[in-house]
Amino acid sequence: MLHYSNITLTSIHTAWLPEHISAAMLRLDQLHPEISGNKWFKLKHNIQAALADHCAGILTFGGAYSNHIAATAVACKEAGITCIGIIRGEEHHASGNHTLQTATANGMELIFVSREDYRNGTALDTYASLFPDYHLVPEGGHNPLGAKGCEEILSILPTTHYTHILCAVGTGTTLAGLINSASLQQQVVGIPVLKGAQYLESEVNDLLKPGPCPVWTLLHDFHEGGYARKSPALIDFINSFYQEAGIPTDIIYTGKLVKAFQQLALQGYFPDNSQVLLVHTGGLQGNLSLPPGVLTF
Repeated sequence: MLHYSNITLTSIHTAWLPEHISAAMLRLDQLHPEISGNKWFKLKHNIQAALADHCAGILTFGGAYSNHIAATAVACKEAGITCIGIIRGEEHHASGNHTLQTATANGMELIFVSREDYRNGTALDTYASLFPDYHLVPEGGHNPLGAKGCEEILSILPTTHYTHILCAVGTGTTLAGLINSASLQQQVVGIPVLKGAQYLESEVNDLLKPGPCPVWTLLHDFHEGGYARKSPALIDFINSFYQEAGIPTDIIYTGKLVKAFQQLALQGYFPDNSQVLLVHTGGLQGNLSLPPGVLTF
């Protein structure tokens, strides 16, 4: 178990934030150096289930630069359970990066599969059948247990007074947990970081509890060109936001989230007196792919 006392709410003060709106960031990135952001919440109940069922270990999947892969390795080591990572891409292209170094240093066994086999599902089915005594965690922790863990996020600190809750969206697992746990009077807004990700509507719906839920939406116009795509404008924004607000963000998820929030605020998306909560889902290790000096933090 990790202790949540490191997590804080940081008020956002910038020159561009309209006076009629207040905003804060829920700093899940402060939770743990390696299992930061939403990763622990998506892994927590999966690890508990694996231990309770006396599984041989955790079997999971991801790309060579996946925050989920690194976090799973560290979390499994702390829990004392074996883990295997099925990695998308050829080993000679991927080995040596920070993510995989972290994973192997913490005991994860890595198995590399071709992008084609990974994409068509052949590899996933094959390795799931090869390790039937392992607890399967889908890529990004996208399953009901992952969403269940994310239901805890809004209860870490007082958040019921916020009118809007915003988070970046990859698989939709965290967003589903936020929707399941938000008050009915709150609005939950997801910012997909993938281009053409309209399928996320059904992915999120599949993880929602039966019964009433708050109003929620996915806004698909802020992906900045697609997953892991970055522009000079995004880099400049991340640097300027850090200088103004003192909050580090990343090029894949949270940088796009805050940039989307800026555009929405300036477009009048939020009514007067809105109180907006942005959920920092971690992922700062994604910045390690940048050359030194590109970011100012």
